[in-house]
Amino acid sequence: MVAAASDLQFALAEIAAAFKAETGQDVKLLMGSSGNFARQIRQGAPFHIYLSADEDYVLDLARDDFLKDEGALYAIGRVVLMVPPGSPLTADGMLDDLAAALADGRLKRFAIANPEHAPYGKRAEESLRHKGLWEAIKPKLVFGENVSQAAQFATSGNTQGGIIAYSLALAPQVAARGDFALIPQEWHAPLRQRMVLTKKAGPAAERFYAYLQTPPARAIFRKYGFLLPGESG
Repeated sequence: MVAAASDLQFALAEIAAAFKAETGQDVKLLMGSSGNFARQIRQGAPFHIYLSADEDYVLDLARDDFLKDEGALYAIGRVVLMVPPGSPLTADGMLDDLAAALADGRLKRFAIANPEHAPYGKRAEESLRHKGLWEAIKPKLVFGENVSQAAQFATSGNTQGGIIAYSLALAPQVAARGDFALIPQEWHAPLRQRMVLTKKAGPAAERFYAYLQTPPARAIFRKYGFLLPGESG
């Protein structure tokens, strides 16, 4: 049973399918916010592998002896501004049009993941703060429970757009529902994503954990816009 940050919704499903094709072994994927999963692990949840979008959750759990070790960095993520068809906003990664839309009244509702427990929401907040828009945009925000739900809000037409994970925006199912632009990664803390085996992990979980670090799995992570450990770009 794999508890994984929801920015991995499409990438991890593809990796699990490739793993099953190679080994015949099924992987049960549970997608959600990293912070919520960390809390559940502390409460004894029966997860075998935890893939967090923020390595601090893993390191904190490891320090408190909930995990086998400190795990491994598996990816570094990015955030994008995404707007649905017909939005009055432009997909502008520098957020200049978002700032103008706040000033001229075009912006009514804007989606991000909840920064309290979703790393991609926290990075969205940091990006908006960097641009000096946080206080002005707060009344317009619609919070997703995780970044996958924020992506649904940002592309549904219920909001004028949102800040979501690059990995989700690249998925054909999401890319077809709007336009997006990368936000400069210098505007927020790095999305250092770490995975780890819990103390409940057995041989099957260890096998999938090892597979996540193989070239076929890394190629899928790369396809979804992740920067990988040992690579630069």
